[in-house]
Amino acid sequence: MKKPAQTTHCNPDASLPAETQALLVGFLDYLQAECGLSLNTRRAYRHDLEGFLGFLSAPIASTLDRLTPRDIENHLRRRQAEGCAVATLARELAAIRMFCRYLVLQQVCRRDASESILTPRTWHRLPAVISPDQARRLLAAPQPRVDRFWMRDRAMLAILYASGLRASEVIALKVEDLNAHLGVLRVLGKGNKERIVPIAEPAVYAAAQYLAHERPGLLKRGPAAELLLSRSGRPLSRRDVHTLVRRYARRAGLPAGIHPHTLRHGFATALLQNGADLRSVQTMLGHADIATTQIYTHIDPNRLRAIHKRFHPRG
Repeated sequence: MKKPAQTTHCNPDASLPAETQALLVGFLDYLQAECGLSLNTRRAYRHDLEGFLGFLSAPIASTLDRLTPRDIENHLRRRQAEGCAVATLARELAAIRMFCRYLVLQQVCRRDASESILTPRTWHRLPAVISPDQARRLLAAPQPRVDRFWMRDRAMLAILYASGLRASEVIALKVEDLNAHLGVLRVLGKGNKERIVPIAEPAVYAAAQYLAHERPGLLKRGPAAELLLSRSGRPLSRRDVHTLVRRYARRAGLPAGIHPHTLRHGFATALLQNGADLRSVQTMLGHADIATTQIYTHIDPNRLRAIHKRFHPRG
């Protein structure tokens, strides 16, 4: 028997007005075809928008051109009163914003009702940051005669810290994505967006050592395109990366809670502390919105003091 084709998203809530259901289906198709968002993200957005549209009164839900900023604010206040986590509220607002922009694009609304909604500062939690000294200890943690695949693990840690890649991005790296001569990585990020990220010489060296002396012994299943391989010859998984980072962080005596994104935060903070401009850091991290990158400007008090001293009239 022929299996039914897999759907790219679930059907919207049947209790919504028919016109609203049609708009929601069109929006979900838009997220897939134009924005390249994953199935899990589209499902989360659908769930968030169904809750929002269900909250609206029937006349507004059936004629979305009447949507106002107050409608959005009231919904978020209600969700906050229900005890929603900060991250959940932030994601719901992101879904609503994208939907509002889609309504303008489809000429359903004349203006974007979400553009004046400010994200509360409390929604931004300062990320944990690894210092340069902690990073050196972490990168030195994999040791020969102690760790079976110490070259691979050292290369993985060096790449994470030297390039600010996400765990999902580092496991997707192909051998051909590393240009050791130019010192750059070709990275396929969120939404299948490609970017070129410089990589420091120590990380290039660690990767070259692994490629020359350890990776050939991992090719048990034949040729493989991925750079980082497991003992079985398969690509490392995200879980593998998280497990290895935690293991070596404990060995290096780092605080609890270190994970791959901590190295990403350390990468961005180190660049800003040494004078990199925000736009360049945004490009290297692959952030679609510079507001996401701006979180790192709040971490470094020395940078803030220097800016204040330089630009304030009584600095």
